[in-house]
Amino acid sequence: MGSWDGREYQARFDAMASRGIDVHGEAAFVMGYGPRSVLDAGCGSGRVAIELTRRGVDVVGVDADPSMIAEARRLAPDLTWHHEDMTELELPRQFDLVVMAGNVPIFCPPDKRRALVQACAAHLGAMSLLVCGFQLGRGYGIDEYDAACEDAGLDLVERYATWDRAPYRPEADYAVSVHRPRAGTVNRPAPLAAAGPHTGR
Repeated sequence: MGSWDGREYQARFDAMASRGIDVHGEAAFVMGYGPRSVLDAGCGSGRVAIELTRRGVDVVGVDADPSMIAEARRLAPDLTWHHEDMTELELPRQFDLVVMAGNVPIFCPPDKRRALVQACAAHLGAMSLLVCGFQLGRGYGIDEYDAACEDAGLDLVERYATWDRAPYRPEADYAVSVHRPRAGTVNRPAPLAAAGPHTGR
C-alpha cells in the first residue's frame, strides 16, 4: 500500500468543515464515554486526537504513515505522536480508551489484523474500552473483527451503524464497535525500556 499525502488528506476535512459540515463525529462519540486518556490508533493527520485534546483529554496518536504523522506534528506540535506500526507499539502505559477511526483495520495488512487488535488490547486497563469504526464489504467483516477481539480477551459492549449512534443492523455498510476487556483478563503495559526508541513527538 502506498503512502498517503497527509496535508492533502487533512485539506479534505478542512474544506468540509469550512462548509459547515461536522467533521468531529468520532470525537463526540468517544467523549460519550468520558475518558481521561485516549490512544488514537491509526491517527492519520491527527484530526480526532487534536479535537479530543481540545476537549480536555490526554491523547497519544500513532500512525505508520510518515506523511500523516508529519502533518499531525505540524498541526499540533505539542501533542505526543508516534510514527510506528500500531501492531508493534509497546507503550509503558494504558489508556481509558483506544480508538481506531477511519477504517484502520481495512488499511492494515490482512496478516497483521489480529496483531492490531492485540496491540490495542495491550494498552487497555481493566475498565477501558476499545472503539473501532470501519466500512463493511471491503474484504474485512464484523465476524473477523469480533473473532480477533475474542482472541484478545475483549467482549462486545455495543455496536452502531454510524458514529452518531444509529442502530446497527446486519445489512449496514458501516459498523462502530465498542469492546472491553473480559472479566479476569489482565493486560499489562510494556516495560519502560521497550518504549525507548518509539517515544518522541
